[in-house]
Amino acid sequence: MLKIWYYRCLETFDYIAKIIIGRGCGIFSEELLQFSGRKASWNGKIMREKVKKRVFEILEVASDGDVFSRMVDIFIMALILTNVMAVILETVGSLADRYMLFFNTFELFSVAIFTLEYVLRLWTCTADKRFTHPLKGRFKFAVTPLALVDLLAILPFFLPMIIPLDLRFMRALRLFRFFRLLKMSRYSDSLRTFAVVFKTKKEELVMSMFFILVLLVISSSLMYFCENGAQPEAFSSIPVAMWWGVSTLTTVGYGDIYPITPLGRVLGAVISILGIGMFALPTGILGSGFIEQIQKRPAEKSICPHCGNDVNVPPEKLIGKE
Repeated sequence: MLKIWYYRCLETFDYIAKIIIGRGCGIFSEELLQFSGRKASWNGKIMREKVKKRVFEILEVASDGDVFSRMVDIFIMALILTNVMAVILETVGSLADRYMLFFNTFELFSVAIFTLEYVLRLWTCTADKRFTHPLKGRFKFAVTPLALVDLLAILPFFLPMIIPLDLRFMRALRLFRFFRLLKMSRYSDSLRTFAVVFKTKKEELVMSMFFILVLLVISSSLMYFCENGAQPEAFSSIPVAMWWGVSTLTTVGYGDIYPITPLGRVLGAVISILGIGMFALPTGILGSGFIEQIQKRPAEKSICPHCGNDVNVPPEKLIGKE
């Protein structure tokens, strides 16, 4: 009787596993087949590989038709957003004192989920062709940007347990939980496109930032020589003058430091105009990068309800097909 109940429990767990892992890949199928007198068709190693592959598919961005994987993605994204909200609300003194138990419990729950996710990603990364080696592949995966973001998302919780830290530093370390927001890039096409644009346009962006830095040094040096005699305290050195250069080139203009000599004012006007043009360069580079990435995407077909052809295809190309 007990043996029958035991295998009834196995059937239940096997059914749940089939839902999570996929049809025909239940974890306890081998033992159930042996119980029913049939010979098992796969060994434990093949079973583990199937489980690993399915878990890898669940953790990655859901493909079309994979409902369970999509549910996991939505759950992780919701957990990330609620974590960011919790970090923000914790800074409100009245809320922190009143709901401290809730915040701590929610933090433990979130860290448990994110830690499990990180461990499972580290275990299943060998299912990816880029990380097939059991040791080198996992190390290579661990140093990828998204894997480092996953690690930084849980590190502020575990680091004080390993290294004794000052209380003020621990409070500052808790702000690193905002790194969990970067995990959203794994599930958002727009954020992934943003990362691709930065990667493809990195050389142009570096060059534009270099020109801005050169302009900052030259403008600050010229303004120092123009204004040091009239304002020795405000423009006491070139590094101090760089504060004026940054606020002027970025067109912010705080007004705490400004030129008073005629030559300094003329120079300041010229630098302000140049700053508008120089800081527009990175914007134009990123804008062109986004346009290039959008043009690379396959165009969606718009089917005509009358003839059944794609309305985006010119008529002369359709004549040959007909």
